[in-house]
Amino acid sequence: MATSKQRQEHLKWLKEITAIPTAAGKEDRVEAWIRDWVKARSNLTLRRDRHRNLLIMQKGSKGGKRPIFITAHMDHPAFVLRRKLGDRELELEFRGGVFDPYFVGTKINVYDNNVVAHRATITQLKPKAKPFKRVIARLAKKIDSIQIGDIARWAFPEHKKLPKIVKGKFLAHCCDDLAALAAGLGALDILRRKKNAKHVGLLLTRAEEVGFIGCIAACQSESVSRKARLICLENSRSFADSPVGGGPIVRVGDRMSVFSPTLTNDISRIMLDYAKRHPDFKWQRKLMSGGACEATAFSEYGYEATCICFPLENYHNMADIDGVQAGKRPAKIAPEIISVDDYHGMIELLVICTTRLDAMPVKPVRDLLDELIEKNGHVLT
Repeated sequence: MATSKQRQEHLKWLKEITAIPTAAGKEDRVEAWIRDWVKARSNLTLRRDRHRNLLIMQKGSKGGKRPIFITAHMDHPAFVLRRKLGDRELELEFRGGVFDPYFVGTKINVYDNNVVAHRATITQLKPKAKPFKRVIARLAKKIDSIQIGDIARWAFPEHKKLPKIVKGKFLAHCCDDLAALAAGLGALDILRRKKNAKHVGLLLTRAEEVGFIGCIAACQSESVSRKARLICLENSRSFADSPVGGGPIVRVGDRMSVFSPTLTNDISRIMLDYAKRHPDFKWQRKLMSGGACEATAFSEYGYEATCICFPLENYHNMADIDGVQAGKRPAKIAPEIISVDDYHGMIELLVICTTRLDAMPVKPVRDLLDELIEKNGHVLT
């Protein structure tokens, strides 16, 4: 699979991408990084759809096999500056899902056009503001370079500089969903060298954290063919039965729906077969009902779609969610955490699945059931 040199390069991309400030509707810096990445690869092309979602395709990919798009979103829950209330007072809206106790008293970094961070502290929360909850934040000092529309995100102490790797775990401002995006790029970088994978591309969507907006727009305007199969990449809150380090997860559904059964089952059977021959490879198959995923939206609009996700600690940067909701722990913001092994495992899983979906003779479940009754149906007589 990936060579040692490739794995080091994949880690480099992971660190660079997850350090980029991003927010729903404000994904420009992520897009700029991706454009540079694609330019360095002569056999790839990049285009925007009319909603500024990004499509990365391989040259010479037309015709032949049904297309497969690995998808990820380019945003993360974050603040966007609405207006200045004075020399040091700012009003920002929060685009994403974080529970109310995590806001007041928490420090944030506001990024100017030069990506210079300016520290501020949230002093007030307006949880019922529309369309998104708002906060008032006070800058540590007057800053003239901050402009309306600038991004702010949670701040962490300088001595805990992120991203970093600690005991096999990767800590970052934003794993959801930039770590998955990095894995998608890693997989495509391997796949673009394979003759049997010309039909595989990437679809990178916008504004997922405010209701799958980029994804829904792509579905309605058919940015990709209805014949395409979608493998959506996500970060999903880890639970006891879905541990970080337990391997990437074939996600069969979320809190809203179950995904396309044929595609989900085919990927599962491919991975069962692969794991038999590679017993050290870790992967999981779970519902993961702690959040919702773009695979639900794609499925509802008639696409064949499923999800592969990372189990994630500190979902949306919220530490100890259960303890906070139960009133037993103070609300604290923390880095998001995935496993380095899970990251490399997701890249491997994507390469295996996309190259074998059309090559491996995977029997339909109905055929397996028919074989069972043919073999043991005599017990009914």
